[in-house]
Amino acid sequence: MTTRRPRNDTGHRPIVRRNTIRLAPDVAHRVRTGHPWVYREALGPRPLSPEAGTPIDLVDMDGEFVGRGLYDRDSTIALRVFVRNPDVAIDGALIRDRVRAAIALRKRILDLDALQAVRLINAEADGLPGIVVDRYGAFLVVQLFTAAIMGLRDELLDSLVAELAPRAIYEQRRYKSLGGESPMQPAADLVRGEAAPIEIEVKEDDLTFVIDVTSPLSTGLFADLREGRRAVRQWAKGRRVLNLFSYTGAISVYAKAGGATEICAVDVAAKAHARARRNFSASGFDAETPEHIVGDALKVLAKFVERKRVFDLVAIDPPAFASAAARGGKPWSSIRDYAELVTATLDVLAPGGVLIAACSTHKMSAAEFEQALAEGAMNARTRLQIVDRRTLPPDFPTLPGFPELRAWGRARPIGQRLERVDLVARRLELMPPEPTLEAADERGARAGERGQGDPRIDEVLVDELHDPCDRERER
Repeated sequence: MTTRRPRNDTGHRPIVRRNTIRLAPDVAHRVRTGHPWVYREALGPRPLSPEAGTPIDLVDMDGEFVGRGLYDRDSTIALRVFVRNPDVAIDGALIRDRVRAAIALRKRILDLDALQAVRLINAEADGLPGIVVDRYGAFLVVQLFTAAIMGLRDELLDSLVAELAPRAIYEQRRYKSLGGESPMQPAADLVRGEAAPIEIEVKEDDLTFVIDVTSPLSTGLFADLREGRRAVRQWAKGRRVLNLFSYTGAISVYAKAGGATEICAVDVAAKAHARARRNFSASGFDAETPEHIVGDALKVLAKFVERKRVFDLVAIDPPAFASAAARGGKPWSSIRDYAELVTATLDVLAPGGVLIAACSTHKMSAAEFEQALAEGAMNARTRLQIVDRRTLPPDFPTLPGFPELRAWGRARPIGQRLERVDLVARRLELMPPEPTLEAADERGARAGERGQGDPRIDEVLVDELHDPCDRERER
């Protein structure tokens, strides 16, 4: 049992030393129970002027040690806690030990020969706040989410080379200043080893995908979606599959491997479909098997409704919805906006069909996500039955007491990846009530509004460009 240090005889709090911050009781408790972030507003009015990466000790109101972290002067997260033992320094030895432990865990829980796209270091969950390392075959991609780690960057890279001997290591700097500026990177920086080709092949299960480790944002294959892709394969046999927001077609490839009889992929980027065709070929499938449609998903769905085209399985994994400014000032409503997508999707899903819905939810909780599914089903005058749930694969560990790590959205400037919420829902074969004339008119207007003025949705475009394809940048 820890003995608390009494306050001095004058009744004043203990004097706080330089590079030491006293935390309010609730913040101290949160850090003690595992939360590794201290937000800037929690530091109080005391001015701080240390350089980025300066070790800062955290103490409670009685002066007892709580933790030690690195200071970030340009982030809303002012401190990232590395240790909770006052005798442990934040230095190269700590970095080496934690890199070694993280890699040993992946070797123990995964078949790294069958899975070549793997998260090796998942930031705070592996005791390395602000640091993410992904492996793609013989290449590594390091993502840095804080400038505070730059003083230990060489130790990090040297440790990765010592443990894995990769052909190359590429680095992405994903942090932003308080003013919103981010490091300018036209491509990921080569920081160790030899330059990688623009495209390399990696294995996932018995399938092969083409990725680009030099891309400044996305390589083209999201390892966190692995369990969702496997769910598609499990449910695809004998089904007509619609893959919305298809990106580079990984879900389509899994649908083909699972025995889908028909595959239709929809994405706004023609270059994404070109990459999808290469993924089909890399896995030994006919690249022209899927029907590729370039267009806005909601407008394409409206056209399908007009033509009475239906599917037996629909997969939706939308990118982050636009900001209010991009939406013409329309306020964001997570349940309403995702529910609208679900409603439009159910309009083309046959009764008894399967909806596989994914959400990287930094704008809605898991409960809100399920509520959006329920609202969407209600508006489509049907019901959904959840029959399967998938979440992050084991190479994406999380921490109790740190919900932000389970909610890390893609390319979030502050840090961690949010929990994947992947649900498999079956549309029940219920006869909806007979709609009123007003409801029918309203629904027709909604479908017509989604489908206006987009001639591209009838086209199947072939674009064999070899430029890196980046969903976030194109959207």
